[in-house]
Amino acid sequence: MDNGAEKLEHAEPIAKVRKWLAEVVIGHNLCPFARSEFTAGRVRYRVLAGRKSKSVIAALLDELVFLDEHHEVETTLLILADGWRDFYDYLGLLDTAQQALENADYEGVYQLASFHPDYVFADEAVDDASNYTNRSPLPLLHLLRESSLERAIASDPSVDQIPERNKQLARAKGASFWRALLANIDS
Repeated sequence: MDNGAEKLEHAEPIAKVRKWLAEVVIGHNLCPFARSEFTAGRVRYRVLAGRKSKSVIAALLDELVFLDEHHEVETTLLILADGWRDFYDYLGLLDTAQQALENADYEGVYQLASFHPDYVFADEAVDDASNYTNRSPLPLLHLLRESSLERAIASDPSVDQIPERNKQLARAKGASFWRALLANIDS
């Protein structure tokens, strides 16, 4: 497949994730640090096809090397366009990805965050609206630079309150609001 066809093939999942970032993450200020990186074009989107965990882990490790070599890119969203729709299979992949990051000596250099269409926090009910703070139109593995996180934390003394604030916002708007918002993005 030529690069033009590959880009066209990946345009739809990237568009969905970009729209989710703009309308959900930035639009509802779930991450106060996302707007500047999104606006500056420092977010990289990489679409991964297939259900083989080995290929996902290989792509993740390749992306860590890419980030090492491209400091102009702040963060990468690995978009799992095919498969990984089962949340528990995805959690297994996430554990494997975290272990691979550690085994490659990237712990403390990069952090792995996770988003999934059916995300459920361990301490929440499946239908709790707070789960929507980590729900996305497609399964994602998000690579963040630890140094950037440290700078963001140092610049915002209330950063520890963000998760609780997000949960309160999600519950105040209700699950039906978030479900409709994600359905609009996914259409």
